[in-house]
Amino acid sequence: MDYSNLFVVLMGVGTVFVGLICIILLVSLMSWLCRKTEKAAPVVAAPVPQRAAANSQELIAAISTAIAEELSTDVSAIRITSIKRL
Repeated sequence: MDYSNLFVVLMGVGTVFVGLICIILLVSLMSWLCRKTEKAAPVVAAPVPQRAAANSQELIAAISTAIAEELSTDVSAIRITSIKRL
């Protein structure tokens, strides 16, 4: 039995599209199941502590030490001019 080239191409392309559609359906089904089984955790905003001057100095010391360690330099070679909270 000899198949034509057009038949082979159409069967290959059809097989690929059917496979891709099955993957899309499976991913959609898993997404729906995960959303249904996920427990809704209440969102609680943590209170923002007021920073005292001592805490700011400790924060600057910790940041400068971490940067100095990463850059393999001395802490005295680092000058932090400002810190912005993101």
